[in-house]
Amino acid sequence: MKITYLLLLLVTVIGAEAVAQDHSKKVDPLPIGSPAPDFTLPATDGNTYSLADFKKKYLAIVFTCNHCPTAQAYEKKLISIVDKYSKKGVDFVAISPNDPNAVSLSELGYSDLSDDLEDMKLRVKEMNYNFTYLYDGASQQTSLKYGPAATPHVFVFDQDRKLVYSGRIDDTENPYISPRTTDLINTLDELLAGKQPSTPTTKTFGCSIKWAWKNDWLAKEREGWSKEEVTIQPIAVDEVADLVKNTSDKLRLINIWATWCGPCVQEFPDFVDINRMYRGRDFEFVSISGDKLSKKDKALEFLTKKEASNTNYIYSGDNMYDLIEAVDPNWQGALPYTLLVAPGGKIIYQVDGTIDPYELKKAIVGYLGRFYADN
Repeated sequence: MKITYLLLLLVTVIGAEAVAQDHSKKVDPLPIGSPAPDFTLPATDGNTYSLADFKKKYLAIVFTCNHCPTAQAYEKKLISIVDKYSKKGVDFVAISPNDPNAVSLSELGYSDLSDDLEDMKLRVKEMNYNFTYLYDGASQQTSLKYGPAATPHVFVFDQDRKLVYSGRIDDTENPYISPRTTDLINTLDELLAGKQPSTPTTKTFGCSIKWAWKNDWLAKEREGWSKEEVTIQPIAVDEVADLVKNTSDKLRLINIWATWCGPCVQEFPDFVDINRMYRGRDFEFVSISGDKLSKKDKALEFLTKKEASNTNYIYSGDNMYDLIEAVDPNWQGALPYTLLVAPGGKIIYQVDGTIDPYELKKAIVGYLGRFYADN
């Protein structure tokens, strides 16, 4: 059901204020037997949907999100379940409950996307979702009514839109291990056989819901980042070559930049964000300034303003062509230049010019893995 943009905006603003004002709210899952709460939410397809738009006999609502490793681990399973059971009279709708402003960069280490609506559209396209994906992050009013405990959390409703199951998809978040209990499938099979679910509730495992009122710690985290030491050290050409060989056990992102390079300066904050996303894993970001060594203080001033507490170098040699050859003989020398080097020296991503942050993050998480099981 479509509604006017102004009405949706009004509902969003009022709802967001209500959520933000209540810092002590305790959210409990909807009890079994409860009627399905109505909603009016925007979807990744550009439309707005309400409960009445899902007209099949049974309805499964899955609260999930982009960034959570557990949610990502269940994506293909969910797509497979939808493909099978949507043909048998079951509607499926996914809802992202998270406030994107309550998601820290440090929580995105297993993802290339956050949880805003535009990123949700990218995830739908990337994974070819076969179900409707709704966004509740602006007000979280629908999520408050349903009360998901984690992502993912499934709520299944019968033909009267009464809740008959609340819980997990199955009993393992590891996509490489077959589950012992396929809870969602069992529930749907029992309903289709005219039976009530034998196990109406289960616990869930996954990332906590990012409620708007629980984001105070983000300010403390940002304050901590601002206090981290920023340094820059000279590096010789042979040391640059060693960096590219990458004999470490970490995925290494190398960006070569300069203070006089406009595109370098413009894109550098993306590298700072990327470092904060993945540095908790086997990953490191290294920047190499192509400024003259006499401009070291200027380079350090820039890095300090950007809070670049990663490893920073400035090329100490006199001949820039030696640097070019040490980094990549195929590089023509234009800045910025970026390499993503796996342990052992294999280059898995390189860009001569400015990066596409999304493509770079896809390459990083594609190597590091999206699931806890990949560690």
